[in-house]
Amino acid sequence: MQVTETLNEGLKRGYAITVTATELEAKVNEKLAEAQPDVEMKGFRKGKVPMALLKKQFGQRVMGEAMQESIDGAMSDHFEKSGDRPALQPEVKMTNEDWKEGDDVEVSMSYEALPEIPEIDYAKIELEKLVVKAEDEAIDEALANLAETAQDFKARKKGSKAKDGDQVVMDFVGKVDGEAFDGGSAEDYPLVLGSNSFIPGFEEQLVGVKVGEEKLVNVSFPEDYQAENLKGKEATFDCTIKEVKEPVAAEINDELATKFGAEDLAALKTQIAERLEAEYAGAARAVMKRGLLDALDGLVDFDLPPSLVEAEAKQIAHQLWHEENPEVEGHDHPEIETTDEHSALATRRVRLGLLLAEIGQKAEVEVTDAEMTQAIMAQARQYPGQERQFFEFVQQNQQMQQQMRAPLFEDKVVDHVFEQASVTEKEISKDDLQKAVEALEDE
Repeated sequence: MQVTETLNEGLKRGYAITVTATELEAKVNEKLAEAQPDVEMKGFRKGKVPMALLKKQFGQRVMGEAMQESIDGAMSDHFEKSGDRPALQPEVKMTNEDWKEGDDVEVSMSYEALPEIPEIDYAKIELEKLVVKAEDEAIDEALANLAETAQDFKARKKGSKAKDGDQVVMDFVGKVDGEAFDGGSAEDYPLVLGSNSFIPGFEEQLVGVKVGEEKLVNVSFPEDYQAENLKGKEATFDCTIKEVKEPVAAEINDELATKFGAEDLAALKTQIAERLEAEYAGAARAVMKRGLLDALDGLVDFDLPPSLVEAEAKQIAHQLWHEENPEVEGHDHPEIETTDEHSALATRRVRLGLLLAEIGQKAEVEVTDAEMTQAIMAQARQYPGQERQFFEFVQQNQQMQQQMRAPLFEDKVVDHVFEQASVTEKEISKDDLQKAVEALEDE
């Protein structure tokens, strides 16, 4: 077997691989000899079929396998000896297409090699870690929001009209074709107007009613209504209004705290402060991560595989196009051309991606099965009632697993560099942190 270099230009590599006819024949004979003890054929005992007959019966198929194994072996030996790592799957094709049995096999292999990544002294990377404390004003605002969610209702002044957001307590009887139907009646029913808990058009007609008023509501059941006998039917509801109540926020006290699982108001404030500071820390980490990536991008410079940059630029252009044209859900659209801006962003992403991958490999960073399971379950919660199906889908889909594993790996590599970089803390306000986060989005 012979491997000859035909191209060595930048990161582009080309090789001509020759597998001699003698090597192929030896490989075929070896594979037939391995199979011979298990072969059964009419007229012969098991394992006693002559080699010549085996070659006539199975030789062509085994020849194909021998070719593939020989070429794969040559490629594997080449990468092991050269140390090259292809950026993408190498392009391999047979060059003597008129090949016939007894000829040598000639194959061309071309690929772009991943570049050598320079070493970095992480201690020279200076980063700023923003720290934000939960201020009393922010805690009070969060408490007020909790009180809103735990709202109660109190009776409006006598004669007041119901407004959107009010609670109306009423008796009602629903009828279709003048006849009351099952499940269409209730007494002392509390309905919050605007909650959309009744069929479309019902709640809007109760805006403006007063206590003691009798209101006839006319509606049509939706065509997809769950009850077969009511689908698409017109109906009337005789409503007697018994109370009209306005929403009031719950009082901020120990009783409110217990509703949210805290012992008392002080404990609830502590929990809120911890939650707020965790949110601030997450935002501050994103800012520091951008600072790290900017620093790394400025520290290193190496050749990039053109195919990776081109593929990334196309993906960026495609994603941005869909963001600008959200009405187009599929991919049946004109080809999207990449711009210099797309290519510049792709160059940065590919460089940083290769660098982080190299750092992670040398540091033996790994995403554990437990971390993957946790990430899958977190995403599965976005599909209530279908969590199991989503989990099984990811388990059976290697591409989906890789898409979920990649950001986990990147974050672990970033944390690894954080630990070795020179980090100084800077305490700032929540507003200043917000500005720093908005600056990231504008870039």
